[in-house]
Amino acid sequence: MTQQSVEPRTAADDAGDGTRVPAGRSWLDRYFHISRRGSTVAREVRGGITTFMAMAYILLLNPLILSGKDAAGDTLGQKALITATAFAAAFTTLLMGFVGKVPLALAAGLSVSGVLSSQVAPAMTWPQAMGMCVMYGVVIMLLVVTGLREMIMNAIPLALKHGITMGIGLFIALIGFYKSGFVHQGKATPVTLGPAGELTGWPVLLFAGTLLLIFMLQARNVPGAILIGIVSGTVVAAVLNGLGVIAPEEWANGAPELHGAVSMPDFSLFGHVEFGGWGKVGAMTIGMIVFTLVLAGFFDAMATIIGVGTEANLADDKGRMPGLSKALFIDGAGGAIGGVAGGSGQTVFIESATGVGEGARTGLASVVTGLFFAACLFFTPVTAIVPQEVASAALVVIGALMLMNARHVDWADRATAVPVFLTVVLMPFTYTITTGVAAGVISYAAIKAAQGKAREIGAFMWGLTVVFLVYFALHPVEGWLGVR
Repeated sequence: MTQQSVEPRTAADDAGDGTRVPAGRSWLDRYFHISRRGSTVAREVRGGITTFMAMAYILLLNPLILSGKDAAGDTLGQKALITATAFAAAFTTLLMGFVGKVPLALAAGLSVSGVLSSQVAPAMTWPQAMGMCVMYGVVIMLLVVTGLREMIMNAIPLALKHGITMGIGLFIALIGFYKSGFVHQGKATPVTLGPAGELTGWPVLLFAGTLLLIFMLQARNVPGAILIGIVSGTVVAAVLNGLGVIAPEEWANGAPELHGAVSMPDFSLFGHVEFGGWGKVGAMTIGMIVFTLVLAGFFDAMATIIGVGTEANLADDKGRMPGLSKALFIDGAGGAIGGVAGGSGQTVFIESATGVGEGARTGLASVVTGLFFAACLFFTPVTAIVPQEVASAALVVIGALMLMNARHVDWADRATAVPVFLTVVLMPFTYTITTGVAAGVISYAAIKAAQGKAREIGAFMWGLTVVFLVYFALHPVEGWLGVR
């Protein structure tokens, strides 16, 4: 099944002649279909700026998530990571604006970065991990071109899709609590509050204060609540540091001090991509990693694109929207682009909805957002001043937002509730996203079969079940075969 080649007629097209500008309208209007979609240049600019403000936190969080060591013990420089994150976000968002012509912005996917940091990098080098990003991006592009995305989306139950999103959210929240120092590895227990059952130091209290502030701003529906919270926490941190209240060694990633506001971007990570040298990892593990990255980046993007498109009044009564094929393809290309840039796979951000709420309806808004990300390439010192403890608060907030998908799950149905539960809890409990997805798929198939509803599962889900059973039994199977 291939994509529609004819653009569907949308609600925006049916808005009436009153929203259209007669002959003589500007090339900008004609290219982006601004008046045809009932918008104006001013609304598009305002929407683009709003979207940037809502998702600018990624410039802080992505370097934080990718700050760990790889299998060789190497780390990625913070300045280079900020540059890579800004560049990839700018490039892919501009591409979405000029080619996709829809108000969707892209940046490094937190779920993808979480997989890279927790599962991929510990097993290989960072250049090899970025190679995996390129591979998963190519896979998604192939899925879009061949129409297989339709089969995949229809095969995996909606409840499991929500479970995957929720599990990733809980996983990201755990990373935030741990990076902030709020949660530690305990001596007598797996985890504990602080290093010894209590919070210690000003930085972790600053994390808690920033977290509460963001939640309070969101409760008031304040636009850009996450960014405002991060900026406020950073200002407080800089003041406390300047007054000497907090010793420099108490900060996880160094004292929050500004050394100049403008600097040249650091492209040292660009092009550091390796394919091969995976002998120690194994073909099965490589396949699982690519599959996990596809899961992490593909399904959320699909739902986000349709959701934001519908909110923008661009989707028709069948959920189709103009430029859908292009948008999905660009989102897949974002995985490869982010890998080459060294900043993780790019995906469509749900924060694009904030710009739509301000009136954005066309790709011009995405162009504006992309230009702001491009400008950030030269303000790395300002971004780098944000303490890890402050940035971690945003991770917890994003996790909380992703967990709101629980409202879509029928918890009274065991065939739904049990797989979703296992998917959600096993991701943070095992510190691996793949395990959660595998447990959810296997338990779903097993329960449906026990209910005498094996035919409802479908061939594709049965295939996934077999793959994940092999995944769990990989160690003993390799032992029997004499591989290990």
